[in-house]
Amino acid sequence: MSEERRGWFQRLRAGLGRSSSRLTDGIAGIFAKRRLDEAALAELEELLIAADLGTELAEEVTGRLRRTRFNQEVAPEEIRAALAEEMAKSLALVERPLRLDPATRPLVVLVVGVNGSGKTTTIGKLAKQYRDDGKTVLIAAGDTFRAAAVEQLRVWGERAGAAVVARETGADAAGLAFDAYERARREGADVLLIDTAGRLHNRADLMAELQKIVRVLKKVDPKAPHAVLLVLDATVGQNAHRQAEIFRDMVGVTGIVMTKLDGTARGGVLVSLAEKYGIPVHYIGVGESAEDLRPFEAEAFARSLVGLER
Repeated sequence: MSEERRGWFQRLRAGLGRSSSRLTDGIAGIFAKRRLDEAALAELEELLIAADLGTELAEEVTGRLRRTRFNQEVAPEEIRAALAEEMAKSLALVERPLRLDPATRPLVVLVVGVNGSGKTTTIGKLAKQYRDDGKTVLIAAGDTFRAAAVEQLRVWGERAGAAVVARETGADAAGLAFDAYERARREGADVLLIDTAGRLHNRADLMAELQKIVRVLKKVDPKAPHAVLLVLDATVGQNAHRQAEIFRDMVGVTGIVMTKLDGTARGGVLVSLAEKYGIPVHYIGVGESAEDLRPFEAEAFARSLVGLER
């Protein structure tokens, strides 16, 4: 493993520390010098569901242990290894990097999510990573309701060397997205990242505005936006399910970015999201810097979540 990958894995493990402590402490409490009986399996299933891992995975793990280790003494490490293996299997189905297609220029990426999920910061980090990779990037400051969001993007844009298209506060976001797309095509940009206002997923009027942005983009290119990234804040736990469902139905989410995994004990929600919706997971975030937003890797995440070495 390269030094860079080793460093990232260490940051991932540290970032998931609160989530993994919840699981490892719970497993140790159940299986300290104890045979694997029905009561232990029931406790384990409850623990996994409480850790936001979902009923399906909980049933798979306990069913596997019932078949292979029933009425035997099992060490907590063995339970954690079995859990990591089952999680990695589920998560591998949604491990999918967001790739640039050389035939699609610009790649139009619409970034959506509720207020406070980390959309604007995610766009800034992605812009920096694309620029570091030698790509030309244009950012559309589509959150026209919040002057602070526009300013935040300008700072990220300067840092990354990416131009930012912005309008006055309250301007039509769909019109801004249209103008940004036209400019990106004219200038031959590789990527256009479009920020949007934080949509409360239970507000139909705000969601309708988001759909308008999609309609306007399709007038320029029927295939646009080429990616719709839903940014989810891991700290909201099971509420992420509702957000994923609504945004998927309203604007056709093509991928998930899970942020703030370092600030919660509820990182397991990514597993239940994967099993329930099957939406590709492109990136996860475990810190403030651009380097702390990385492509999602199923096995690394699963092992970190139960506190195992890579």
